[in-house]
Amino acid sequence: MGKETGFLEFDRRERDYIAPEERLKHYKEFIHTPDEPVLKEQAARCMNCGIPYCHNGCPVNNIIPDWNHLVYEGDWKNALDILHSTNNFPEFTGRICPAPCEAACTLNIVDSPVTIKSIEAAIIDRGWQEGWVKPQIPAQNTGKSIAVIGSGPAGLACAQQLARAGHAVTVFEKNDRIGGLLRYGIPDFKMEKHLINRRAVQMEQEGVTFKTSAEVGVDVSFAALKDNFDAIVLSGGAEEARGLDIPGAELSGVRLAMEFLTQQNKRNAGDDEVRAAPRGTLTATGKNVIVIGGGDTGSDCVGTSNRQGAKSVTQLEIMPKPPEKEDKALTWPHWPMKLRTSSSHEEGANRDWAVLAKRVVGEGGDVAGLECVRVEWRDRQMQEIEGSEFTLPADLILLAMGFTGPTKRGLLERAGVAMSERGNVEADTDAYATSESGVYACGDMRRGQSLVVWAIREGRQCARSVDLALMGKTELPR
Repeated sequence: MGKETGFLEFDRRERDYIAPEERLKHYKEFIHTPDEPVLKEQAARCMNCGIPYCHNGCPVNNIIPDWNHLVYEGDWKNALDILHSTNNFPEFTGRICPAPCEAACTLNIVDSPVTIKSIEAAIIDRGWQEGWVKPQIPAQNTGKSIAVIGSGPAGLACAQQLARAGHAVTVFEKNDRIGGLLRYGIPDFKMEKHLINRRAVQMEQEGVTFKTSAEVGVDVSFAALKDNFDAIVLSGGAEEARGLDIPGAELSGVRLAMEFLTQQNKRNAGDDEVRAAPRGTLTATGKNVIVIGGGDTGSDCVGTSNRQGAKSVTQLEIMPKPPEKEDKALTWPHWPMKLRTSSSHEEGANRDWAVLAKRVVGEGGDVAGLECVRVEWRDRQMQEIEGSEFTLPADLILLAMGFTGPTKRGLLERAGVAMSERGNVEADTDAYATSESGVYACGDMRRGQSLVVWAIREGRQCARSVDLALMGKTELPR
């Protein structure tokens, strides 16, 4: 460990944000990275526990105490090597991961975990600045070819691992740019897209071929891929959004969160309005916005609406308000259910819990309001509270209620793979093999809606399974 008494000497110190009134003027990232002495102090707080629960708290099993120690010692390059040994894209997770590792940190028992996420981001950012991140070109080619369908975090991680093993990898992406959810679902103020572009260049140098605007099952024949590739990996994500089945939901002012977020990201990328908004321009400017859904996607809609100049923003959640503080005796080291306030919430939003939407009020074909009722939960059963009805003014209602699984039409129809009871592609976490020979699945398409860090884990593990199946042995890590 870096310093035996570090956790006693130094208080937890998180990254600072640009003030809300300033950051609302743009879509750039707004986090101030601490200077090196502060980062060394924060790394010194790592206790190097006999049982480092942060390992299991992290889905990719980052070797956190080791790189904390190296940061404290000032050995940033070796810290980067250890970080990269388990995570292909720490610049992504260091920005948008909710950090279950910190929830599992032993110091979280006293509400003061090590700033693992901040240190992770600092290591990889330092690595790019110093020129330490270089393409890892395989010594020899295997002669095997693999098609990876989908360029989200699972597809990218899988493709990079397979290319480094010497396989010829082609990534097919239906959108005009690679990145999947990272590109069009995550607002730029949380993660700027040059980070994806930079990794794409590295991967191309490692031998990965990217084909964009190529939707398999629509533009590209799945049967042709089966004929021309030794293996196929399905990593297309879980894109089937949960809808709102109430009167008035068909009005044009009721839209899916991903449509809203994607349009703004496309504008930020320089696309014109027609290209960014094939169904018509969608903005929150001057509008009363209601976001239905209390998760991260809903929070992203809040931050984007405020940047667009919404008149008001209200976020509704059907579940009860979580407790301000979890019961550590019951939850630690697991991810706790507690109230979480994002940077977008701090920028301005009305939040309400245990609210059920009943009817969208229309006026002249436009959305004018949302009729709601308060609910109570007993034994996991929801009951409406009599006399608690109320109506909120609304001009735009954004649906951020999660996803039900991957889209079936197109790719999965053509692939013919078996589906699970939950509507995902059926495959286990050992071989990641589907019911179709030579076809594998990983990430949200296999497990359902989840975190970027889980997608990276599954992409890496799937790559190992594919390599083993093709070559009879593998040196790729699990």
